[in-house]
Amino acid sequence: MRKNLFALLALLIFFAVAIEACTKDDTSTTITPVLITPDQPTTTSNPVSNSITNDTALLGQALFWDPILSGGHDVACATCHHPTNAYTDGLELSLGANAVGYGQNRRFLLPNDVTFTKRNAPTILNTAFNGMNASGNYVPLTAPMFWDSRTQSLENQVTNPLMTFEEMRGHAYGEAVTLDSLVARLTKIAEYQQLFQNAFGSSKAITAVNISKAISAFERTLIAMNSPYDRYQKGDKTALTEQQIQGMALFKDEGCPICHSGPMFSDYKLHVMSVPDNDKLIHSDEGAGGTYAFRTPSLRNVGLTAPYMHNGVFQTLKQVMKFYDDIGEPISQNPHVSVQQLDAKIQRIALGNPEQEQLISFLNALTDPGFDRTIPVRVPSGLNPGGNIR
Repeated sequence: MRKNLFALLALLIFFAVAIEACTKDDTSTTITPVLITPDQPTTTSNPVSNSITNDTALLGQALFWDPILSGGHDVACATCHHPTNAYTDGLELSLGANAVGYGQNRRFLLPNDVTFTKRNAPTILNTAFNGMNASGNYVPLTAPMFWDSRTQSLENQVTNPLMTFEEMRGHAYGEAVTLDSLVARLTKIAEYQQLFQNAFGSSKAITAVNISKAISAFERTLIAMNSPYDRYQKGDKTALTEQQIQGMALFKDEGCPICHSGPMFSDYKLHVMSVPDNDKLIHSDEGAGGTYAFRTPSLRNVGLTAPYMHNGVFQTLKQVMKFYDDIGEPISQNPHVSVQQLDAKIQRIALGNPEQEQLISFLNALTDPGFDRTIPVRVPSGLNPGGNIR
């Protein structure tokens, strides 16, 4: 009987070891892939000449939402960069001056001679980190702005839409006198006099430079860096689903980080990709210096910021993947761009439907919905916050 008992124990031990070995073998084939990026920034680096204070950010928020900065008192920065759409407007190309409504319901008033804006309105979220390299370093004064990187720093970017005819200026005044005209308007409003006084410490602080500083200060507060991916990187291995983890591996294996690198998932460099022209535009958009090169956008909150590319020509992420599959042949998708012009870094993304869903699931894991969605109930001018969007 004792011999039978020993035999039974030996058999149980054998099965226990066998089961443990099988378990180890199973887990070894499903090791969680990790896409390594530097620690995500939680605070912004501000120019010495424009440190953020509560007063400058408060003033900047008022200016951002106030259509007093547009020629016809009808467009604000927030018209095309609205929190409802993660600080975009959800349109291929924006409708600025002489238009009413919001998003898909926005339309030009008649009669009209104003065109669509030339490019898709990118999100303002995390533009405080523009120019951040793969190591997590950046200099705000040299941060590239716009799809063609034609301007550096938020401070220099801010005034461009104010002076552009189809965006905010309209017919009210010429480009050369835009900023002087806006300063004159703001100076007549007592509440703005006080806000500028609080922010810059002078009764004569209403200047074009300070307008730019205030709006830039506010925009640097619009940060979204607490996505499921961020939490996963910080050690919460439950933050991503299995599908998202598989998509993360595909993102890495398919070479996406060649251009979409670093904490912001962008190298912030210009690349020629032959994106098709948008038929709403009369002329082909030749990009930076006529080269058809455009800057790599950040992929953060990409699931909230459709449509995609510099002209909004793709409505879904699946369409974007189809585009990368086609140009990877290589085949140019724009008759104005030869195959020889295509950036050598571009790689074909040829994935089946299940793999596409995994990759898209990972891209959606870069979404942080907890960004500031505040919409002021009033602005100092007394106009509608956000312009004619109601």
